[in-house]
Amino acid sequence: MSDVATPLGGASFDGLVRVEDLGPVGQITLRGDFSSAPFRDAVTDTAGIDFPAPRCATWTPERSVLWLSPDELLLLLPYDRAAAVTAELSDRLAGEHALVANTSDTRAHLRLRGPAVREVLARLSPADLSPQALPVGELRRTKLAQVAAAFWFRTPEEAQLFCFRSVAVYAFDLLKNAAQPGTETGYF
Repeated sequence: MSDVATPLGGASFDGLVRVEDLGPVGQITLRGDFSSAPFRDAVTDTAGIDFPAPRCATWTPERSVLWLSPDELLLLLPYDRAAAVTAELSDRLAGEHALVANTSDTRAHLRLRGPAVREVLARLSPADLSPQALPVGELRRTKLAQVAAAFWFRTPEEAQLFCFRSVAVYAFDLLKNAAQPGTETGYF
């Protein structure tokens, strides 16, 4: 068996913030009726995390559940657990109106860390990045320059971002450029 390759190969950059590839991340797309108790129970029992509020993320050090739309969640977990957890969720949701798909190889995940994380992201996204408009734990699906991306703040100085793997190098280069030392504005 070969090693899993990510488009960024573990790349990192230190500037106004540290930008780093998180490596392979297991991802399970879940679609269903959020008002259904069996659906919600299957997600929370399997993930071991509370069901997220609209536009939010819930997480532990190893797993995250992201609210992507009124009927779509993304479960993030260790890459090597994705196939087994997909099968477990599929079994638990048999008979429910639901979709469970292992989408682990579709996206790249990055972590941004540092006091200027909001400033760096604001240079690339049209979203309001103020702490009042985007508090810790709230997920934002948006554009990063010209590509689709999503991110949330895990702490006031740490964000996790994901984009399609086909544009991962472009997104990483954008973030490196936006995080160049000496370009601080002190906006946030």
